[in-house]
Amino acid sequence: MRLVVDLNRCQGYAQCAFLAPDVFAMHGDEGLLYDPQAEDAQRERVAQAVAACPVQAILVDEMDLAATATARSGAGGEASDG
Repeated sequence: MRLVVDLNRCQGYAQCAFLAPDVFAMHGDEGLLYDPQAEDAQRERVAQAVAACPVQAILVDEMDLAATATARSGAGGEASDG
């Protein structure tokens, strides 16, 4: 999963670091460190962090989001022409 954080927009509220500490960490009072290639095992926590960011500074690669949505909706298998 690829992440981008707009560090100019980030205000250091640290909601992301609280919700996904394996991906996000505060460095000092306002500096944010993050793993731009977060593991898929962290997907749910990252989604919570994205939703909780009060300034919407965290972005997940759109291709990655599309793959997640497809995987969730298409879990039933392929259709046949039968």
